[in-house]
Amino acid sequence: MTKAKTWITGVLFFLVATVLCGVLYTAAVTGVAQLFFPHQANGSLIEVDGTVYGSELIGQQFTDEKHLWGRATSLNTTSFTDDAGNPVLWYAPSNISPASDEFASIVQERVDRIRAAHPEQGNQPIPSDLVTNSGSGFDPHISPAAAEYQVERLVRTTGKSASEIRAIIDACTEQPQFGILGEARVNVLKVNLMLDGIL
Repeated sequence: MTKAKTWITGVLFFLVATVLCGVLYTAAVTGVAQLFFPHQANGSLIEVDGTVYGSELIGQQFTDEKHLWGRATSLNTTSFTDDAGNPVLWYAPSNISPASDEFASIVQERVDRIRAAHPEQGNQPIPSDLVTNSGSGFDPHISPAAAEYQVERLVRTTGKSASEIRAIIDACTEQPQFGILGEARVNVLKVNLMLDGIL
């Protein structure tokens, strides 16, 4: 085979592979996703009356006492700006070692804040997901135990009864997939939208 034929074969293979993998396959996967799973394919957004409140899959930081608190997030608004100089919000996992003094200090600060906001709990152990980040840094869920830990604070600050708040938490609790994969988990954003009467 001559050098010219080798080049022609290589270029044709590249073009065919590009069309098959980069165009047809992508179009087919996108089409199937939009046809059968449009909610998930478009970001699992929570939209009410034309307003998008967020995604079921991305944690938001709630710090006021009338809302359920989620896991600590790794959001950052100081490292990047857009063309107009406005800060750009982004998430990233943390590189802090769990064996470091810095990690211990961060967790202790969170423990102190949680205890101060939940005097009803006394010295009850704080669920670990309330004082630690997830691996991704933007987990939208907490454990049912972490949600239950906050019920008395929500009773005090929202005016709702404990049974009303627990009913909301139960409605926003996702069970393990197929009944066996993963753990039960509470979607924090959904709980807070229901507490606000939006959902």
